[in-house]
Amino acid sequence: MREIVLDTETTGLDAKEGDRIVEIGCIEIIDQRITGRSYHQYINPERAMPTAAFEVHGLGDEFLGDKPVFTEIAAEFIEFLGDANLVIHNAKFDMEFLNCELQKAGRHEIEMDRAIDTVELYRKKHPGQRASLDAICRHFRIDSSRRVKHGALLDAELLAEVYLELTGGRQKDMLTGVFSAASGKGNDAEDGEWRPEPRQKPLPSRLTDSERKAHEMFVGSMGPDALWNKFN
Repeated sequence: MREIVLDTETTGLDAKEGDRIVEIGCIEIIDQRITGRSYHQYINPERAMPTAAFEVHGLGDEFLGDKPVFTEIAAEFIEFLGDANLVIHNAKFDMEFLNCELQKAGRHEIEMDRAIDTVELYRKKHPGQRASLDAICRHFRIDSSRRVKHGALLDAELLAEVYLELTGGRQKDMLTGVFSAASGKGNDAEDGEWRPEPRQKPLPSRLTDSERKAHEMFVGSMGPDALWNKFN
């Protein structure tokens, strides 16, 4: 299963009022594992950068002036996405901007049902808690110290780690590592999931004779009507 974790930076908050995308960052995940493939692009928004937006991401007019406009990168961007689902923090915001840009470029819009919103995922699991990216990183003890300002690729990298925490991908990797270290091998079930092989020889009991005798004396002191004896 291929998924793309995606983030954007923009000139403002309202695509329908003329705000534009200035940066796109994408991280590829396949079968709940980060593959190392990414897509990153700065974009000339063809308009001046408002001060409020500049203070958020630090991308100014001079820096963006020689970058390609969206129509010039649209084909490459669409090719990278393919037919994968898109993992986005506050998906409605980014999807609205992406579809406005695609519409301007004469391209097909992306269906909203392809978007997986990590804000919604987190709030279902942790109702009442703050759902900003920084807050969720703190919750999962993900190091976000590099995030001095917003950046699409860095935020996508952090969000990929958050998404794996939310969907159990990281725990699966950790368990696989434990089983592999213990037995040195494993097998694949019919559903494709890795399963540990049973031990050929059970581990010996760690209970000593003195501990066993002490336990028997303790249970005997309870009397025949003790609840413990009814389950043994």
